[in-house]
Amino acid sequence: MVGNIGEVMWEPSQKFIENTTLTRYMNWLKETKGLTFEGYQDLWKWSVDELEDFWETIWEFGAVKATRKYDNVLTDSQMPGAKWFEGARLNFAENLLAKDQGDKTALYFRSEKIRERIISWNELKESVASVAHSLRQLGVKPGDRVASFMPNIPETMIAFLATASVGAIWSSCSPDFGTKSVVDRFKQIEPKVLFAVDGYHYNGKTFDKTSVVAELQQELGASLEHTILVPYVEKEHLDEKLDNCIPYPELLKEKAELTFESLPFDHPLWIVYSSGTTGMPKPIVHGHGGITVEYVKMMVVQKGLTPESVTFQFTTTGWMMWNTLVGSLITGATVVLYDGSPAYPSMDVLWELAEDAKITDFGTSAPYLINSMKQKVRPNEKYDLSKIGSINSTGAPLTEDGFRWVYENVKKDVWLSSSSGGTDVCTGFVGGVPILPVRIGEIQGRGLAVDAQAFDENGNALTDEVGELVITKPMPSMPLYFWKDTDNKRYFDSYFDTYPGMWKHGDWIKIKQDGSSIIYGRSDSTINRSGVRMGTSDIYRIVEKLDEIQESLVIDLEVLGRQSSLLLFAVLQPGVQLDDQLKTKIREEIKSTLSPRFMPDELYAVEQIPKTLNGKKMEVPIRKLLLGFELEKAINPDSMSNPESLAFFLELANQLNEQNEEKLFTKK
Repeated sequence: MVGNIGEVMWEPSQKFIENTTLTRYMNWLKETKGLTFEGYQDLWKWSVDELEDFWETIWEFGAVKATRKYDNVLTDSQMPGAKWFEGARLNFAENLLAKDQGDKTALYFRSEKIRERIISWNELKESVASVAHSLRQLGVKPGDRVASFMPNIPETMIAFLATASVGAIWSSCSPDFGTKSVVDRFKQIEPKVLFAVDGYHYNGKTFDKTSVVAELQQELGASLEHTILVPYVEKEHLDEKLDNCIPYPELLKEKAELTFESLPFDHPLWIVYSSGTTGMPKPIVHGHGGITVEYVKMMVVQKGLTPESVTFQFTTTGWMMWNTLVGSLITGATVVLYDGSPAYPSMDVLWELAEDAKITDFGTSAPYLINSMKQKVRPNEKYDLSKIGSINSTGAPLTEDGFRWVYENVKKDVWLSSSSGGTDVCTGFVGGVPILPVRIGEIQGRGLAVDAQAFDENGNALTDEVGELVITKPMPSMPLYFWKDTDNKRYFDSYFDTYPGMWKHGDWIKIKQDGSSIIYGRSDSTINRSGVRMGTSDIYRIVEKLDEIQESLVIDLEVLGRQSSLLLFAVLQPGVQLDDQLKTKIREEIKSTLSPRFMPDELYAVEQIPKTLNGKKMEVPIRKLLLGFELEKAINPDSMSNPESLAFFLELANQLNEQNEEKLFTKK
């Protein structure tokens, strides 16, 4: 359905447009600032041209709570190193809990074992106050690190809010991470306190993690003073398995007043990590103030969440989407948490949750929507999804078929918001705009105050052409720094070494004249055939719509001195064989839909596609491996969700390198 890109699938009604917070914000700008705009693109242009004025209005419109107001909005606009809202003092957790909702539901929780658990705003605040008080009694001070090895459960949310209220720095790994990958992350930041669970449930199985917790205690050494254990899997006999642990319920025993440390705008809030496919994961530090104003902009103004909203995002605690889910509290909305597999006991589980929790804002990944489509799930035939007003798709580009499936099988009248951003900024660069039409295969617009551009290799901005995604002006939620990054060298090298003073994100993007965009995948895994470049997502959207194929990976082995070779790896549906007939079908589909130039030279059937812990296809590391890099220089297996998938690619790498050595030797 490549030919359908740009086809309008949904248009907001005039009533829908008038009821959006974005429209309310524009009306407020007219009434209070005398500013009028012809539409979203006009508003976006003002927001990037007048950064200081824009962010000042976000502070004011969003009623940011602060113990001291700022002296200047933007003192220094250079990147890296922009100085935002100097002089301001605030606390992120205080802003999240600012809307007094009383007995209204704050958190709605479901897991594979727990059908329903509801926590009111009053109960949430009481728990946060008690845990924060207990942390202070344990000697936790502003700037101390608090690490979490817990799934997406209410206790994790409470522990984070308590940590932030104290001014300590939060860092999280999901318990499905490999032990070494957790150690690689936490050892860098030397936490004083570790929150952990005894285990978790996934796909109908129970995983005991007490031995991992014991190993973490040993590996983290002297810096770790306290381990707080949440009895999630087993309620009794935990003391027989682990030493030197404080049971989480002990932290709740003493009632306390809810207080918040008054902190500088750039006080560290949390440390998140890059996927770490090569080398040690990068510990990225964000600040209280930058995340606060960004989430006012994103959650309140752009997404339009309100205290009447019920918002959900399927995520683990090791993905930045968990951070944004936490951030939804800033709107006063009810936040829905789910812990477990999205496909157990069937692909219906999240749609059933949507009905039961009365979700109004449903967030998931593009692969989940595509897999639902492939398995012929039809949620609208089984569940009452009338409450859903918006569906958010992220994590990967959503295919044209994926767009169409949502409107045919979930809901016809729904705002489908596809977005793209990064852990690096804990937000989106491009995403949904509720007052604009939804077009197949396109992301509606650039985020307000996000000066996202498509650049060619010479630093020229492109329109209607694919280029590097570059952010040309600073954002408040850009990293303060990387933890223990001497002279900011690693930070600079990660984003600013290609276009001086500008952030290169590492994605290919096409930005159209109207501001809408299409993401084409990672720029450093781009296919280059005789000088014509193409993002890998173009291949995936063609190949993965075939009924015979579950998933695929495409690798371009073009390198100086070698003939270009394009390899396609496919996970097949049960009972399907990669015979000559299917190979021909795949090639012909790419030839007719895209271009003969991008037909794969070789096709391979594999059992699994190598993926990071966050479920991203490992295009660049596998490319390096197949180009002859040593394993340790190409891939960190502990950063993978399925390291067993490497065996096939290691064997193929050996074969390819033997062939290349033969050819080079013969040529000599």
